[in-house]
Parts: sequence; structure tokens; C-alpha cells
Amino acid sequence: MGKKASDPIDLQGEALANYLRTNHSIYMDLVGASYYLTDVNDHYWRVQDTAQLNDKGHYVDVSEPVATVSEFMAAPAFDGRSLAEVAEQATFFPSIKEDA
Repeated sequence: MGKKASDPIDLQGEALANYLRTNHSIYMDLVGASYYLTDVNDHYWRVQDTAQLNDKGHYVDVSEPVATVSEFMAAPAFDGRSLAEVAEQATFFPSIKEDA
């Protein structure tokens, strides 16, 4: 998991999907909540709630995993609405990889 950048970026529609395909993760703020949108070793995509941590200190998954970015954009992960539907109301922040 990367660190949330301080400066937002403007992404909508296909630009968001292309960003995910290229960068593999992004933070999203939506209606007072913050989410981490990420893939798992290029195998599937998921939404994680940044306010919840598991016993390993990782964000908790709040969506069902899906195999492609297209499926991810269409999955009802936000109170029955898809990423494509909520993206216009959301603010996105790059995920910055920290040096180990």
C-alpha cells in the first residue's frame, strides 16, 4: 500500500480506468470517507476502506474482488453505486510508493 499524495488529480471516465491500468492504485475521497482502490499482484481489483485496518495493519476490503478494470469500474462497491457512477463526486489522489 502506498501513501496518499497531498495534491489531488482530476480523473473521470476512461482517464480514471487508464490511470488504474497504468498505476495499479489510487486513493479516493467520497462523501467524508477515504478509499484505496488497488489491484492485487495484477490478479484482481478491490476497494479498501482506509479507516479500517486488519490485524496486519492493512486496509480492510469493502468490495468483492473483480478480475478487470472494466469490471471494477462497473461493480456496485459504494452503497450500490459503481466507481464509474461516483467518480464525478469523488476526489482522487495518487498513491505514492514509499522507499523501504
